[in-house]
Amino acid sequence: MGAPLPLPAKQDSDHSASPKSEKTPCLPGRISLWAVIAQRMIEAMKRLQVFKYALMPNGEQARDMRRFAGSCRYVFNKALAMQKANHEAGHKFIGYVAMAKHLTGWRNGPDTPWLKQAPCHPLQHALKDLEKAYKNFFAKRADFPRFKRKGSGDAFRYPDPKQIKLDQANNRLFLPKLGWLRYRNSREVLGELRNVTVSQSGGKWFVSIQTQREIEQALPTTRTAIGIDVGIARFATLSDASFIAPLNSFRKHQQRLARYQRRMSRKVKFSNNWKTAKARVQRIYTRIANARKDFLHKTTTTISQNHALVCIEDLQVRKLSRSSRGNSEQHGKRVRWKSGLNRAMLDQGWGEFRRQLDYKMLWNGGMLLAVPPHHTSQTCPCCGHIAKDNRQTQAQFQCVDCGYENHADVVGAINVLARGHRVLACGESAHSGRSMKQEPTEATTQITA
Repeated sequence: MGAPLPLPAKQDSDHSASPKSEKTPCLPGRISLWAVIAQRMIEAMKRLQVFKYALMPNGEQARDMRRFAGSCRYVFNKALAMQKANHEAGHKFIGYVAMAKHLTGWRNGPDTPWLKQAPCHPLQHALKDLEKAYKNFFAKRADFPRFKRKGSGDAFRYPDPKQIKLDQANNRLFLPKLGWLRYRNSREVLGELRNVTVSQSGGKWFVSIQTQREIEQALPTTRTAIGIDVGIARFATLSDASFIAPLNSFRKHQQRLARYQRRMSRKVKFSNNWKTAKARVQRIYTRIANARKDFLHKTTTTISQNHALVCIEDLQVRKLSRSSRGNSEQHGKRVRWKSGLNRAMLDQGWGEFRRQLDYKMLWNGGMLLAVPPHHTSQTCPCCGHIAKDNRQTQAQFQCVDCGYENHADVVGAINVLARGHRVLACGESAHSGRSMKQEPTEATTQITA
């Protein structure tokens, strides 16, 4: 963490810590909120955890895994194409049970006899993955499902634990139609086996073992609450005025990555030289991802172990990082600047930061709250005045009403924490679904009047 900034001075009792324009009734929503908290505590007692290890397959096993991943990719893409054609014909969505009958025909058909060489359960699970992707799309949690490419996210899953044998003493794992595979046993697998996923990343194969076990409900070791404002210049600014500097993993490797990508573009596609150059590019991408993941794990572990309540902004990163290129009729503005901003935004890994913080707070007996993000950097934490002019620069905040001064990111974190307290005390909505900064309420009132 960086050097802490001065804490805001205590104000008179007449000044409320919450903005004046955001007062809400204290009764609606309280019961449902605490019901959610109680449900999360029950879930914390039954911990689902994934243990990931590097595999050490022999040549035949590596070839089989590539074939199995290709078979699952083929089934996923073929089912997706069928769903699209079915929709264009005006028919209803094909459920998993009906689609599984088509899978039986594909396995026994003359055109794709090689599907029978792959285990059946991973192929069936590929259809379940497609159905889940459609459900996420219908619920507006994700974009429309896309066709899978070879070499991008190659993986397959064994969902039946009865078919899997784990021998931790000898560092090996038995999987159907693969036999015993050796893996790098870096830590003990805890809990009852649920499923196993085999994946490829950066030219290496990995196994992810998901388990479930019952544990005692953890209690937080501290009673402190903190608000977090994420950004680019500062990865995370805390309401206690401390901050965490960004890693910028992609930016550090950007020039080297571009150099190897240029070399790959000059090779004949699918030649041996092209494959060698592609492997180098993949290694750089893997190094970038590993560095970012390590940084996020260390950061979220430190925060979750030192605070009982963490409040963050409910940012919709997908919407914030949309391109401003426009189309042929309406050209975008400041496209290059927005492209660089999107690249820097995605390099921070805000979505993964929130995901890790969510389950780690649960494991440590704490709680993570996501609050509406509008006006957090334009609201004075002392008098509650909301104005765009309050933020003098990207870093400096000075209230035009009461004169309160502080770093803009610290002000945002203080307001995030205040909203989190109102969520717990009054049942105010914790998830607005809106990620864009709104105009001040004073300006809106003048326009409507």
